[in-house]
Amino acid sequence: MAVIASVSGLNVAQPDLAVEFGASQSAILWMINLYTLTLAALLLPLGALGDRLGRKRMLIAGLVLFGLASVAGGLAPSTEVMLGARLVSGIGAAMIMPITLAVITSTFPEEERGRAIGIWTGVAGGGGILGMFLSAALVDVANWRLLFVLPVVLVAVALAMTLRSVPDSREHSRHAYDTTGALASVAAVVGLIYFLQEGAERGWSEPLTLVSLAVGALAAVFFVLWELRRREGALLDVRLFRARGLAGGSLTLLAVFGVQAGIFVVLFPFLQVVLGWSGLLSTAALMPMAVLMMMTSGLAPKLAERVGPKATMATGIALSGAGLGLMAALVSVDGGYPSLLPGMLAMGLGMGLSMTPSTEAITSSLPQERQGVASALNDVTREFGTALGIALLGALLSAGYRDAIGERLDGFPPEAAGPAREGVANALDAAHTAGPQAQQLVRMARESFVDGWQQAMWAGVFVMAALFVYVALRGPERKARGTEGAEAAQALTV
Repeated sequence: MAVIASVSGLNVAQPDLAVEFGASQSAILWMINLYTLTLAALLLPLGALGDRLGRKRMLIAGLVLFGLASVAGGLAPSTEVMLGARLVSGIGAAMIMPITLAVITSTFPEEERGRAIGIWTGVAGGGGILGMFLSAALVDVANWRLLFVLPVVLVAVALAMTLRSVPDSREHSRHAYDTTGALASVAAVVGLIYFLQEGAERGWSEPLTLVSLAVGALAAVFFVLWELRRREGALLDVRLFRARGLAGGSLTLLAVFGVQAGIFVVLFPFLQVVLGWSGLLSTAALMPMAVLMMMTSGLAPKLAERVGPKATMATGIALSGAGLGLMAALVSVDGGYPSLLPGMLAMGLGMGLSMTPSTEAITSSLPQERQGVASALNDVTREFGTALGIALLGALLSAGYRDAIGERLDGFPPEAAGPAREGVANALDAAHTAGPQAQQLVRMARESFVDGWQQAMWAGVFVMAALFVYVALRGPERKARGTEGAEAAQALTV
């Protein structure tokens, strides 16, 4: 919860950060996304290093680093310090995350593992929203800087529980640590996410955008070829993706968590700036979606046992796509919260149904002795998806807003038009310099935000439609009890 709440908690303070630091929408997006980018890039390398150095030792070090970085973020005097704090927080989170699911999957017996993973998924999916709720309460009651208090408290509790309850274990591998693979994976993640985020901001044909795409793509190809060569000594044995459960579960988590993270980036400015709600009320507005997500995460294992994981995942994906479509079609400035609610409810149901069977498909595809790999892979897909979703949907929102507002600013004074192009929160803050045109500027900024919103939502619908087709054709099949890991074992012998 500490790690996930830090992904989503800063969304509550977007307008405050824009005004406090004089930051553009793009800079705010980097404050949010730098954490998830760092987390996604370092999960595999630091997870594998923790296996060798000792999982408990790595977890304790990660919690301490994460806590100190959260304190630095709360005291940050500038955009640069905030970005540095978010970078270090991401490093600490990457030291923490790979251990969590591995502890569950290696501890619970087969007949109880599905329920345990369901609880873990519910905390990861809905716990982030509950974390935002507490953060919003702190922001509204006092100051946005206090939202960093929650991760510090959670880390302190987690550290005490780790010292008492988590056993110390490590893997003794006959292979050297895959340093080359680790560096290639970091380059691939950073290059591809930077391309997605900055492409919409700078332009898809700009030299820096194209260079980041080339670096990310070449690093990804090199990583796959290198890992195939390393085989058993690989950081991530890519042959495992021949297993349908592993591939289908990973793609589903990648897309679902990407869409969920992108939705939060879009929802909070709409509720706070377009509708004028407080951070606490905006977070409370997400509770129906969070409750449905957590409830269906717990029910999904039973449904998967009755109708199969493929049907359960496909149903969840279809509901999520329908929810995005409803939000894109119905949202408007005048429609307010009721124009969001049907889509949010469908999204909550869909994400809860798809996440738990996807996670179990990954962990059950690997044998017991490889659950550390399963946990790291599960975490990488979730966090990489989160970073991709924030980068892509957030960039589409920013680009759509900028295109829409640019056509409407003719005749406005430069001191109002300049900030208005940076983001909707900046536009509302600059409205007092627009004189008699102030109300017109506010209205145009809100309508332009909705235009960008719709562009981002339709992109999410397209992603979910493509995922639905894949899962329907190649999703994980129902396995007989006791056959977990057989498919992956077969893949490794090819």
